[in-house]
Amino acid sequence: MAFDKAAFIEQVKEMTVLELSELVKAIETEFNVSAAAPVAMMSGGSDGPVEEKVQTEFDVIMTSAGQKKISVIKVIKDIIGLGLKESKDFVDNLPRAVKEKVSEAEANEIKEKLEAEGATLEIK
Repeated sequence: MAFDKAAFIEQVKEMTVLELSELVKAIETEFNVSAAAPVAMMSGGSDGPVEEKVQTEFDVIMTSAGQKKISVIKVIKDIIGLGLKESKDFVDNLPRAVKEKVSEAEANEIKEKLEAEGATLEIK
């Protein structure tokens, strides 16, 4: 006799919660298994819902100064607050982080200012 899975599923659909509970207990007893163990393994064993981490801090990394190096140096000077020589040294030693752990809005603002002068940047 072949097992009719579709008919079995239809029977389960018509059962009450109490009948389903009794069926689960009977299967656990008959096959010496626990229905609770696979559920814990499937959920990763966590006690609560898994929350996604939302990135709130960003690093702005300049990878290239582009063709207008002097303009980029001036913008770096204003953004970071370095002297002219330090800003030039900064731009001469790329790639480097312009600012670290800033908000997304600030990171985008810095990126726009430097890209307007021809620099190439990444936000991580």
